Amino acid sequence: MDAHEVNRVRAKLALFVADVFSSVPRKDQRSKSDCYLRGLMMGGRRKSIQAMASRLPDGNEQNMQQFVNQSPWDPVPVRRRIAQRMVPLISPDAWAVDDVSFPKDGRMSVAVAHQYCGALGKQANCQVAVSVHAVTDTASCPLHWRLFVPEEWADDADRRRKTGIPEDIRHREKWRLALDIIDELAGWNLTPPVLVADAGYGQNADFRNGLDDRGIGYVVAIRSAVTVHPHDTQPITPPWPGNGRKPQPRYRDKPTSVAAWATSRGRQAFTEVTWREGSRGPMRSHFLALRVRPADVRSRRLARAAAITRDGHWDGVLPEVTLLVEWPEEAEAPTGYWLSNLPEDTPLAELVRLAKVRWRIEHDYRELKHGLGLDHSRAAPGTAGTTTSPWSPPPMPSSPNSGWPQKLTHRPHPLPDPRCPPRRAELLDPASGNIGTAVGAEIDLVQGVRALTLFSYSRRALRWAGTAGRPWPPSSGWQRARSWRCTAGTALTRRV
Repeated sequence: MDAHEVNRVRAKLALFVADVFSSVPRKDQRSKSDCYLRGLMMGGRRKSIQAMASRLPDGNEQNMQQFVNQSPWDPVPVRRRIAQRMVPLISPDAWAVDDVSFPKDGRMSVAVAHQYCGALGKQANCQVAVSVHAVTDTASCPLHWRLFVPEEWADDADRRRKTGIPEDIRHREKWRLALDIIDELAGWNLTPPVLVADAGYGQNADFRNGLDDRGIGYVVAIRSAVTVHPHDTQPITPPWPGNGRKPQPRYRDKPTSVAAWATSRGRQAFTEVTWREGSRGPMRSHFLALRVRPADVRSRRLARAAAITRDGHWDGVLPEVTLLVEWPEEAEAPTGYWLSNLPEDTPLAELVRLAKVRWRIEHDYRELKHGLGLDHSRAAPGTAGTTTSPWSPPPMPSSPNSGWPQKLTHRPHPLPDPRCPPRRAELLDPASGNIGTAVGAEIDLVQGVRALTLFSYSRRALRWAGTAGRPWPPSSGWQRARSWRCTAGTALTRRV
């Protein structure tokens, strides 16, 4: 790749930035967004503001800090435009609901609490966001995010005041946040082909009922303790003796857990299915699809309320769904369970592929860490016992607690001279999967899209539930500033 090719790639990237940041009113803000994006895509393990500014030819640490942390532009139109561009480009097979966690030190990061941290695989002090991703077997992209506010923050007036949480922002369950995101995306004329989620969401009958009410098909994981009735079982109404309350229709037999129900069918009832090609060969296992009726207490109450609202009475019949069970050949018992409201004639291979498509999100998070260096953490100078991740940039140089030198660094225009070869740190090597290690590969526009998607969520962080268009609280001091600078994203899609 010569300097002219680099310039052509940057021209394409500039056109893209001009489109998605067209809602940003000031020209200097739009130019800083392009600068920040190139900093993410360049070489080097550190992706903090200071480190990226030192590598960029036009990097200005103070300007980039102000753009990310204090510049008063609304991120919602930017997110909307990125989502509207990415969904047709990816052509997702499904949308995936996921949790994104950010390990934290201390108590003053917004909505931090001791809770399950997926990044560490255990209970830890962290922030958690609910995210919705467009996903296929070859690519994924985050569409929207909401920060989860734990219940302990609802009445903690001191921490709410110090971190700038608006008074109307309270605790809201994760499954409700996920439905809120889906509703907001629907307002952007984006609807999921199918929705997939892990057991943290699929286990919740209210979440499944919310998807049914919105007419959204789903394939969601559940735990083995969920109880069901066979699909052909019908409720029976006991005879009324003539006095007292009339008996309600009910199922004669007690419901059975999905684990016991699947095991009773025997291994011979399972069919081998291959759902994709992995790095070590075909990915295959044994699966069984059954028609069942979820029978837990919450499912019965929701079914009764819906029937009374619709028909004025309830005949006792529970909704029918598909139970998908996985029993690997080397396992002694089934290991995976999913519920789906897709049509009964949906092929088993299609159910399995949708149930397994969430792997792409974890894969892309890994690539973000290894390819872009977003797993780097370090202690901030002048701050005792705190760390900042690459998606939590260091504090403002103007902050008295930051410890960073307060200086400006002016550098020439970012585009290289056509007479000179491009620097190694400015290019992407898709063969090795590393940023800035070799010359000879073109940066694809899709990579820019996905990196910029990451960037758009890095600004003051994860959007509050129900605060579209609300001004962001000011950053004052290290703890408050870093609490608004958490982000996550997906890996770059590479054209092979």
